Amino acid sequence: MGWGRRRLVGVIDAETRYEAVRSRDARFDGEFFFAVETTGIYCRPSCPAVTPKRQNVRYYTTAAAAQSSGFRACRRCRPDAVPGSAEWNVRADVVGRAMRLIGDGVVDREGVGGLAVRLGYSARQVQRQLTAEVGAGPVALARAQRAHTARVLLQTTGLPITEIAFAAGFASVRQFNDTIRAVYASTPSELRAAAAPRGGTGTRRTVTPTAGIPLRLAHRGPYQSTAVFDLLAQEAVPGVEDIDGTPGRRTYRRTLRLPYGTGIVAVDERSRGWLDARLHLTDLRDLTTAVQRLRRLFDLDADPYAVDERLGADPRLAPLVAARPGLRSPGAADPDWLAVRALVGRAEAERLVRRYGKALDAPSGTLTHVFPEPAVLAEAEPDGPLGALTTALADGTLRLDAGAERDEAQEALLALPGLDGRTAAEIRTRALGDPDVVPPGVDVPDAWRPWRSYAVQHLRAAGELE
Repeated sequence: MGWGRRRLVGVIDAETRYEAVRSRDARFDGEFFFAVETTGIYCRPSCPAVTPKRQNVRYYTTAAAAQSSGFRACRRCRPDAVPGSAEWNVRADVVGRAMRLIGDGVVDREGVGGLAVRLGYSARQVQRQLTAEVGAGPVALARAQRAHTARVLLQTTGLPITEIAFAAGFASVRQFNDTIRAVYASTPSELRAAAAPRGGTGTRRTVTPTAGIPLRLAHRGPYQSTAVFDLLAQEAVPGVEDIDGTPGRRTYRRTLRLPYGTGIVAVDERSRGWLDARLHLTDLRDLTTAVQRLRRLFDLDADPYAVDERLGADPRLAPLVAARPGLRSPGAADPDWLAVRALVGRAEAERLVRRYGKALDAPSGTLTHVFPEPAVLAEAEPDGPLGALTTALADGTLRLDAGAERDEAQEALLALPGLDGRTAAEIRTRALGDPDVVPPGVDVPDAWRPWRSYAVQHLRAAGELE
């Protein structure tokens, strides 16, 4: 079937796409969507419905592109709930950066103009490039994301529909109603009712914001959760993070600093095609951003089939990949925090939390603070490498947000006093989510591109690297 060709990120021909649809191949979920002209519905490739005739199928890179063409989401396969495409993590160009920023909620908070400023392009250029590459502009992409957030809130909380409209990022209730009808062919009330368990007394409608929002964080393919949770346990900074339970049944909890408020999340280790999570937010407008940052932390949009195929073809890595299929390269929920911890270490990071962190209004067990903002640290401790790093983060000399230009960020990091190449590589891998980073002094072949960050994870897991 030409899997080798398919596994080159972004290269999926029409024949491969139709074969994926015909065989209901979940490996392609999120990498493209297909729509059926005779029904007006778009689906994920693994949709269990009857395979449509080839001549009736149209393909789209994003759900937003399918929606913009007038197709509505399939109620059976929920195509809006698939993992994101791994392509946007790999690509360092303006389209990849734009997709990461839109996922982080920048268009909802700052508009298309704000997105363009962050990318260093005009709004017209951003619109043109996104439309050409993914079939939808920034407004349509943000609209699709808002619709998905609204569906989650409708089906998992008992919030009034009016509150959900604004929490999901819609400018008006009318806009919210029109979008839900267009995307799901249902009113918000019908969408909520359809999710209620049969019998009429299920728990979904009684879930409240104080109980948190239950989430299923979907991922593609195998997921080595043990390795991820081992790393999180090793790095956890008391007051901001904790992890409890026995291996295989652990729960990772952490605080989040978000654009509109703060949050606390708990994520379970056990993987069943998704990770179960529960999210508590002081402002529900932060839901989309919080989910995207968790996805980056747990590397849930990775394509393990592409990674394992490339790395498993190498004699040195083949046994390591066979032993740990689906090994991930974790990112960061808070890139600035990750950079500070990478520089100063866990013990010093705990001191900074206790002394300068923002105390939660209502502590949750051992979680008591949100990690201090760079500006706070820059003012409190302006000297030395820590002061240089936090000052650069605070004044924008160094950007580590979802749309940061990775090479520029690395140059800025290496220009800071006291920050060596190994620390810069860790920050680039984790904070910037770069899948193709090699620490200084580690000899790896170019044949492992563009997945060298994953290769390094395999070598570490096997004890070949510290």
